[in-house]
Amino acid sequence: MKGSYVRGRTLKEYIAEQMKDPAFKKAWHDLDPEFELLESMLKAREKAGISQSELARRMGIKQPALSRLERGGISKASVETLKKIAKALGARLVLKLESKKAKAA
Repeated sequence: MKGSYVRGRTLKEYIAEQMKDPAFKKAWHDLDPEFELLESMLKAREKAGISQSELARRMGIKQPALSRLERGGISKASVETLKKIAKALGARLVLKLESKKAKAA
């Protein structure tokens, strides 16, 4: 890893420094879809006022499995699992492909 730890530097400052590296910046932005999906899932669960345990029960899975999804495993979730999450949250899953040019604009 480039650079070194500087005592007192915040995570935000560290990330800003790392963003100067094109490879890091690309890898960071490549995760945007997963972070957006995870954030929407967490917000929907919070809005519904249900716990992980309750959501897991509604989905027919165990709470530790849901916890792993919420801690970043969402990128490995199948479409079927995502549908179960949406149904259990009273939401609908929307998947679409967008042109990279449209996003950059």
